[in-house]
Amino acid sequence: MENLTSETIEKIQELVNAANSGDRLVQIQGRNYTFNDYGEPKPVIPQNQSKDSVQISTLSGIIELIKNMNERKDKQLFVQVISPTRVQVFGAIDEYGRREKLIDSKAMIPDFGFNQYYEAETLNIALQSRFAETEDRELILKVIGNLKEQQVHQSSDDGVSQSVQIKTGIATVGAVKVPNPVTMRPYRTFIEVEQPESKFVFRMREGMEAALFEADGGAWKNEAMNNIKTYLDDNLNDEIESGHVTVIA
Repeated sequence: MENLTSETIEKIQELVNAANSGDRLVQIQGRNYTFNDYGEPKPVIPQNQSKDSVQISTLSGIIELIKNMNERKDKQLFVQVISPTRVQVFGAIDEYGRREKLIDSKAMIPDFGFNQYYEAETLNIALQSRFAETEDRELILKVIGNLKEQQVHQSSDDGVSQSVQIKTGIATVGAVKVPNPVTMRPYRTFIEVEQPESKFVFRMREGMEAALFEADGGAWKNEAMNNIKTYLDDNLNDEIESGHVTVIA
């Protein structure tokens, strides 16, 4: 209140006196205030923002909501890519310093435990249902789908490569070198965008168990977020051009 002029301060004092006389709601410099029993003014902040954000799970839902949000057509909106699995839509900061959160979209991602061993049949199902198709995925499926209950051999050349016994015919068994590293595309972001490729270390052990260990340092996250931003930019082009929407990643 140190920026108020002496004239405004006098006006406040008059209003305080009025408040003490029973008038509890007054206007100062275009804003409404109420006074407590000690004559102290408190601003009346209008409750004109959305109480709860809309909870969805797709990027297409964000597009549809923004294009049909008629009550916010004249307001600037900010679409922020928080992570590969979360996007939020905010309004601009109002005169009271508030920023309205309008939409919160969280991708529904199938669960898969990287860095842990799975029984071969369980991994076979997971690779087909939770990973997009790649050449290495098909190769791993071939290996684990034809495993023989034999010991997994550690190659003697570099200590990294492995070989396993697999069925190569009706009654034929042969040793096959396990691919390593492998390039895979697990479902880890919104289904509307390309699933990023990542390098994984594929390991097997006795008992017909196998695991995928992450080996890209999390670089896929940046690619996924850029893919999301590109999708939103393309589908909200008119709103972005008009200045109504800004997409941030």
